[in-house]
Amino acid sequence: MDKWNTRATIKNTTFMSTFFDKTKDGKTKFSYRMKRWIVVISIHLLFFLSFHIDIQTLEGTLNGSRFLGFHLIDPFTTIQMFLATYHLPINIIIGTVTIILFYLFIGGRTYCSWVCPYGLLSEIGEKLHNILVTKKIIKERKFDHRIRHIFWFIFMILAFSSGYLIFETFNVVGIMSRFITYGWSIALVWVLAVFLIEVFFSRRAWCTYLCPIGTTYGYIGKVSALRIQWNDNCDHCMVCHDVCFENQVLDLTKAKYDEERKEKGIKTQYVTGADCTLCGRCIDVCHSDALKYDFRIKGLV
Repeated sequence: MDKWNTRATIKNTTFMSTFFDKTKDGKTKFSYRMKRWIVVISIHLLFFLSFHIDIQTLEGTLNGSRFLGFHLIDPFTTIQMFLATYHLPINIIIGTVTIILFYLFIGGRTYCSWVCPYGLLSEIGEKLHNILVTKKIIKERKFDHRIRHIFWFIFMILAFSSGYLIFETFNVVGIMSRFITYGWSIALVWVLAVFLIEVFFSRRAWCTYLCPIGTTYGYIGKVSALRIQWNDNCDHCMVCHDVCFENQVLDLTKAKYDEERKEKGIKTQYVTGADCTLCGRCIDVCHSDALKYDFRIKGLV
């Protein structure tokens, strides 16, 4: 992908080209998309190998696991368990606190882009969806992303009222994680159905409007230390908005704020929205070097 000589929108780039970036001097390097795919695949390869050949490195699934003996528990799963059973074993508490502290530093919804296996499948669906929209075979359908908070409370209520983790029945993240670790399940039919909805109906629908796991990590990410930083090199080309499926978090890149920033002497700002997945796609496509990762401990204070 050559962002220096073309607008690197989803429409203007092939899917495979987005795994590589050209530098200003013409050298080719891995894009953040490539790095994310390597990380996600590596994590789930460890899950697979730990179960099938008993290497005991990363055991379990994304709902609950052990890394070198240390418990790691998904916070949303923990909340459901407590509401359903009114009890939490000490290992669940330790594992949940460990995960929360980890994501307070590296960004809450980094889970969505750097860990979640469905995210990779959804990115493929996103490209197919865009092709169909471009060819006017389907229409682009967008909804209010805040509806995810309503679904979050619904799943909480279901766990409390039923005594069961109802969400796990159709949690595509959990289904894919268990499939990778343990093997085939008929539940994969539901994953396929969600994927087809994203291809033919609404771009990244599961991640944007439904998934309470991502919503929970978003709450953590609101105060996390790792951020995307914007600077005034920005020429407001808006390509970052095109590639970001949560582009409301990039509102600060719009030219309408320039006058206010000039008056206040602001040259850099952080993307602080809880919905940012820190996937790095905006950095990959920015031809003016106006976006980068920045780790700030003071963000937790």
